[in-house]
Amino acid sequence: MPRGLVTAMLNRIFRLEENNTSARTEIVAGATTFMTMAYIIFVNPRILAAAGLPLQATIAATCLAAAIPTIAMGLYARYPFALASGMGLNAVLAYDLVKGQGVPWQVAMGVIFLEGAIITVLVLTRVREAIMSAIPMSLKHAIGVGIGLLIAYIGVQHAGWVVKAGSPDLVTASGSFRNTEVLVATGGLLITIVLMAYRLHGAILLGILMTAGIGWAAGIVRQPMSLVAVPDFHTFGVVNVVGALKLSLIAAIFAFLITDFFDTMGTVIGVGDQAGFVSAEGRLPRLNRILLVDSLAAVWGSICSASSVTTYVESAAGVGAGGRTGLTSVVVGVFFLLALFFAPVIGIVPAAATAPALIVVGFLMLAAVRHIPFDKFDEAFPAFLIILIIPLTVSISRGIGYGFIAYTLLKLASGKWRDVHPLMYVVSALFAVSFVL
Repeated sequence: MPRGLVTAMLNRIFRLEENNTSARTEIVAGATTFMTMAYIIFVNPRILAAAGLPLQATIAATCLAAAIPTIAMGLYARYPFALASGMGLNAVLAYDLVKGQGVPWQVAMGVIFLEGAIITVLVLTRVREAIMSAIPMSLKHAIGVGIGLLIAYIGVQHAGWVVKAGSPDLVTASGSFRNTEVLVATGGLLITIVLMAYRLHGAILLGILMTAGIGWAAGIVRQPMSLVAVPDFHTFGVVNVVGALKLSLIAAIFAFLITDFFDTMGTVIGVGDQAGFVSAEGRLPRLNRILLVDSLAAVWGSICSASSVTTYVESAAGVGAGGRTGLTSVVVGVFFLLALFFAPVIGIVPAAATAPALIVVGFLMLAAVRHIPFDKFDEAFPAFLIILIIPLTVSISRGIGYGFIAYTLLKLASGKWRDVHPLMYVVSALFAVSFVL
């Protein structure tokens, strides 16, 4: 097919010109997003292995669970949001449900199936969209800033600048700059910010590739055992929904539902605000399509035996690289499909190579802080709590919960209860209940 015809077709499907972008920019953005979230291909199977899932089969499941919803997000919702097995949710499934409570992993996947199905019903009845519309703009901007700090925090951890502290009074301590990986990541960050300063097209992706090259020269990139892997799908469809229909598992379903529901909500708002998709009234076009794909992705993740699949904050890396349409997501999805066969090659890219990209993207997302009205205490303090709690707890939903509860209480205390949308009262109460439980 002639190149001009392909470009015209892509422009018609994804409305590239209308969104002031190009096929080249979208492809670079997709590659950038994939590079920053490819770690899930190897981290998710290691976590789920604690629940008894076989490693090789879970690698294939993780790739397939991410590929299909991400492509659907690109083609149906037409947004540059990528999806994969949710970090945190997979750990709760493996260490709390399976190891802690003795629930078979097949039944644990049934729990994921049910919470995804419930969220899908909430999307189809437009309850989830209504809740997102009820959130005041000050809190929406705060969610974006909080996610930006979370991404940057993950980046500095991958860079080795901060490490877990031994003292219970400290969260982190300085990493050692005599460590090769720390030096590689630091050099990569310097390269990336220089490329950004020169406004070079594809600066973030180029920074990842150059940092990986430095890592290879420094000896922190290991040679893959093989170039090609044969996918193992024998755990596909092994999900016990009937076994999850027990009174003893209701609390687990609720916990997964609350976390999945608001993690995605925060990611969509934060990344959407960074990309300029959110209007002045706080609305996002085709929002229900995004939420439908995301909710069905949780169901799909359980069918793949890959834990709950959710929208990834690393999508911000692609947006930072210029991604503005669903073509970015389709590119990410195609990379995940290729990873089914080339996972060993993808696995050689070290965390130190993607750390600079996460730090830079975190900085870019911080710009939304200027829209928060700090002269209004009842608006600014809840926003501050969201910004503070998201990175400190490494939990988007917990940060949102603290902010929502504080916002509702402050408005009530100041006699401005009419300023609060009725759904905010309901959601704040649900968060309070979930925190107590």
